[in-house]
Amino acid sequence: MSRPTTLGLCLLAVPAMSLLLLSPSGDGGGENAAPVPGCHLHAFNVSVRSDRRGTCRGTRLVHACVGYCESGAFPSRYSVLAASNFTRNVTSASSCCTIGEEAKVKVRLECPGGRSHDDLEMVTAKACRCAMCRASRY
Repeated sequence: MSRPTTLGLCLLAVPAMSLLLLSPSGDGGGENAAPVPGCHLHAFNVSVRSDRRGTCRGTRLVHACVGYCESGAFPSRYSVLAASNFTRNVTSASSCCTIGEEAKVKVRLECPGGRSHDDLEMVTAKACRCAMCRASRY
């Protein structure tokens, strides 16, 4: 009688283990973590130097928007076909991952001899969003 009970427990444990293996980890990712789907913030370090020799240098953690957004194509409406003299039979709608909210951050340049150079101001992303793709942005 213990054999069917053991088999029943094993059959219940396999789906539970599968869910654990497929669920995202709560460790915030890492080098070997799978990329997050969609449009999201990505942190990276920016190194700035005052000249080609790198006399004064500074580093700052900033964020960029990376990923993808939903896009598609569909048959054009009759009004679009007529306006294009029946040459535009497919209409595409695409959106790109872009900065939704930004912030200015400062980078302090450290120079030899303990001197510090003026702080440089740069823009970092605070939030990302999917928006209509425009050539002027990219």
